[in-house]
Amino acid sequence: MTAVTPAADSRFGILMMLGGMTLFTLNDALGKWLVAEYPVAMLLAVRSLFGMAILLPLIAREGFGAVFAVKRLPVHLVRVFLVTVDIACFYWAVGYLPLADVMTIYMSAPLIVTALSVVFLKESVGWRRWAAVLVGFVGVVIVLNPTGQFDLLPSMVALLGATIFSSGLIFTRLLREAGNLSLVSYQTLGGLVMGGVALPFSWSTPGWADFLLLGLLGVTALGGHSLINRSLQLSPAAVVVPFQYVSILWAVLLDLAVWGTQPSLRMAVGGTLIIGSGLFIFHREQRLKQGAAAGASSDHI
Repeated sequence: MTAVTPAADSRFGILMMLGGMTLFTLNDALGKWLVAEYPVAMLLAVRSLFGMAILLPLIAREGFGAVFAVKRLPVHLVRVFLVTVDIACFYWAVGYLPLADVMTIYMSAPLIVTALSVVFLKESVGWRRWAAVLVGFVGVVIVLNPTGQFDLLPSMVALLGATIFSSGLIFTRLLREAGNLSLVSYQTLGGLVMGGVALPFSWSTPGWADFLLLGLLGVTALGGHSLINRSLQLSPAAVVVPFQYVSILWAVLLDLAVWGTQPSLRMAVGGTLIIGSGLFIFHREQRLKQGAAAGASSDHI
């Protein structure tokens, strides 16, 4: 039997991140389409309901105790709360802004992860990466377009969601020993509970076509969560997080194809700064790891 090397783990992790982000972009586009007719809480609850319907046979096979009796339960619950609020922020913001704009703001996640990793993962971040974080957030400000009053609130909600999303990534990394089924089941159940609380006040009966789209929303969300969770378990966050940028490409194409929206100049300029900064951070982290592996004293960069 051939052993799986760390390099192979990283390659699998990258592929899973790419697949997960592709599914999430499709999910986000469906959410943008549906949020024009249905409240955010309903989208959360119904998509989670479909997700749980898919998960229940898997949970029954593994055993409910094995799936839900986890170590570090408080960390799981905090992660569930963070990811659910992040999803709600995204769906609300994308109802007002182009999909690519919101996705670009969310792509500041590697910058936020870099900053949060100092606190939660006790990682050392050198001045070059801090400079890249600063440049990246200049890009975020450009995308936010603070002089455009109509777009400011949705843009700020998107930035809040990106920050919460980044925190969720950190907590997922802290739970690297947890089973993938446990992570996805807790997240799906949490979305069902949190969305369900508001459901009596926000229910709107969908037609059959929208009902099927709501079901697809749950399927793509479940697939995306599963792939990204597994990706973060196989590979360090610094390796796989940069590959989230593929979602911007899909978002631009979907904006053009479905809504006829072309990317704005500020999104292109700000997005370039955000992506460039994220890739620079990734490059510096890889150089540091290579130097450490070679025995070089490059702990401070």
